[in-house]
Amino acid sequence: MATLLLALSAISTGLFAGNFLIFQTGVMPALARLTDEQFVPAMRRINELVPRPLFLLTFFAIVGFPIAALAVPVDGRSENQKWLLVAGLVCVILNHFITIGGNVPLNNQLAASTSSPDSVARKAFESRWNACHRARTLFSVAGFILVVSATLS
Repeated sequence: MATLLLALSAISTGLFAGNFLIFQTGVMPALARLTDEQFVPAMRRINELVPRPLFLLTFFAIVGFPIAALAVPVDGRSENQKWLLVAGLVCVILNHFITIGGNVPLNNQLAASTSSPDSVARKAFESRWNACHRARTLFSVAGFILVVSATLS
């Protein structure tokens, strides 16, 4: 059971980190090239569509599977494996705090800014959202690396 939970931890954190990394390295640079009138509706639409079941499943799985892996008693689990898993869990929890405290409120603010000119809405949103996204991407990738390291140790 512990091996399965470690594998599921690695898979879920990898999927999540990959999603954020691709968004950071591909989607946002592409959106940055759009005009304000193109960027704002595109970002609103993305923000409407992202929180779907698969995203939400991985959002919760990257916390749930490591917690479950830590909760299952394992004979022979090394202290190193335990602490790598704990460190990975801390990283993904920090990712969630940034998402819930930073990106989601900015998404909601952008959605509510329909009476503002797109240039004003974008200026209030883009740089702050990108800063939060860079931080959460770093934490999700670090969490993935740590969970994989725990799995391999």
